[in-house]
Amino acid sequence: MNNLKRLLTVAVAATLMATSATVVMAETKGAKIFVIGGKADDPFWSKVKKGADDAGKLVSEQGGSVTWLGPQNYDNLGPDAADLIRTALSQKPDAVVGPDWVPEAMDEAFKAVVDAKVPLIIYNAGGMDAAKKLGAMNYIGSDEYIAGVAGGEYFAKSSSKNVLCINTLPGAANTESRCKGVADGLTKGGGKSTQLPLPSTSFGNPTAVAQAIKAALLKDTTVDGLVTISAGDANSAANAITQAGAADKVKLGTFDMDESTLQRIKDGTQLFAIDQQPYLQGYLAVSLLNTYVNFGLDLPTKPVLTGPGIVDASNVEATLNGVAAGAR
Repeated sequence: MNNLKRLLTVAVAATLMATSATVVMAETKGAKIFVIGGKADDPFWSKVKKGADDAGKLVSEQGGSVTWLGPQNYDNLGPDAADLIRTALSQKPDAVVGPDWVPEAMDEAFKAVVDAKVPLIIYNAGGMDAAKKLGAMNYIGSDEYIAGVAGGEYFAKSSSKNVLCINTLPGAANTESRCKGVADGLTKGGGKSTQLPLPSTSFGNPTAVAQAIKAALLKDTTVDGLVTISAGDANSAANAITQAGAADKVKLGTFDMDESTLQRIKDGTQLFAIDQQPYLQGYLAVSLLNTYVNFGLDLPTKPVLTGPGIVDASNVEATLNGVAAGAR
């Protein structure tokens, strides 16, 4: 009889706990999350957006929403992004995530988010230093300088001595850090790297980028390596190398990647790509903010790094499998 009473007591307690949990879930209003990012049709940012959208499916199931805000172009990146942050704040969000591309233009808007007691995560650009300065919860992404050093060291190991870093978004914190890292990594190996800054209006203009790179290669025939800040620019650089008749001398690397990049690596016409796994940046940022708003959950790991990883001939097949599965 005593055993039966104990079993009944346990059963009743379990039922009460389950009922309580159901009530808590039912009372959760859901998180209203705003994500600041690049153009939705940008080859890189479309992967970030897919990660955010996939995480957003659970947010929606829990009664919340995820709204993506991106600029129409990159001509006035910092001020336009700051306006997007202010737009998000005006909608009374439960949480905001965004890249700190141009701190001098964007930080005031981010600080307004924090001052309003809205949870903030910095992702993709800015690093943990920016997150701490702004009072954000965390940083999710790659450390751009460390990624650049890895690329520079890879060039040096491949005997490249004079590498141009093609920057189609000069002045942006993340691209400047990438080029500086490449230069420092090459210096360690006895080489050098200089930056070729192009007008931001050339970003997304394959012809303009290819022509500028071709002109640079013809002007300085000692250049034996190119690294671009995006997969789209790498496609332009590959064309420029061919047009300049330098395919047998100039090695190509890039930050980020697309299927064309991976195919060139597989074919042996591109040396490597530096992957920061953009899908994870969107997915993890939305997921962490959602669980923080709803349940008070947080990670002690700060920052949460999604890269860098070098993709070259040794692992390109596995990477292509990831592309086919929609994960890369």
